[in-house]
Amino acid sequence: MGIDPVIAAPDLEGMLGNVVVCDVRWYLDGRSGRDAYDGGHIPGAVYVDLDEHLAAPPTWEDGRHPLPSAEAFAAALGSLGIGPDDTVVACDDSGGMSAGRLVWMLRVLGQPAALLDGGLPAWPGPLETGSTAPSPTDCPVRPWPDGAFVEADDVAGAILVLDARPPERYSGDSEPMDARPGHLPGALNSPFALNLTEGLFRSADELADHYRSLGVADASDVVVYCGSGVSACHDLLALEYAGLGRGRLYVGSWSQWSATDRPAATGPDPR
Repeated sequence: MGIDPVIAAPDLEGMLGNVVVCDVRWYLDGRSGRDAYDGGHIPGAVYVDLDEHLAAPPTWEDGRHPLPSAEAFAAALGSLGIGPDDTVVACDDSGGMSAGRLVWMLRVLGQPAALLDGGLPAWPGPLETGSTAPSPTDCPVRPWPDGAFVEADDVAGAILVLDARPPERYSGDSEPMDARPGHLPGALNSPFALNLTEGLFRSADELADHYRSLGVADASDVVVYCGSGVSACHDLLALEYAGLGRGRLYVGSWSQWSATDRPAATGPDPR
């Protein structure tokens, strides 16, 4: 791949000018990521809109952040000035929660991409305001690889399913977004926030111990979901960073599952 899935801010400082920095700030409460970017971002960073560039339009059938078609994603990358040979470093101000979606999508296509560890709060240099206008480029269409993503009907065949949402949403005690509360029967709760300590990724060894405690021996046996297929990418990148391999993403996640008559479990127990 040419770059680890997580990169430290000092390392990025030495790479500026040789990588495309993407600011993928997005907020569940509806605040504007674009406004946050305009107020201060890493010099030269381009703004990536999660809803516009990294997802197809939401539907009840497909969830809140469906995977864009390969053609749509290629067009989005080209409009952002990202070519197939570019190395991308993505950041946000939420520990990598939203930026991880872009990094995951690029890495499954074989393109070098990494999360900035700690995001904007970890950046030691000055920020610039306003917008950086990308220079559009040609980006070829690359089909989504078989096996990187799963559909709702395929989840039951997974050896291990992880739910990256906070415990209160997993248990069903709180559900602010989707049709009904709960989790996929049999799924284990692995909140993406547990990948972090004081806003930075835990060491690879610590992450490996955490995921092994959940029964992960080989991430290729693992499917991860969340509310809409965004924060689940954080767990998937953490698995890779821990040296456990590459898992699969259930893109529709709970926003798709909960809108059907498929079974749901509540409480802290997987079943």
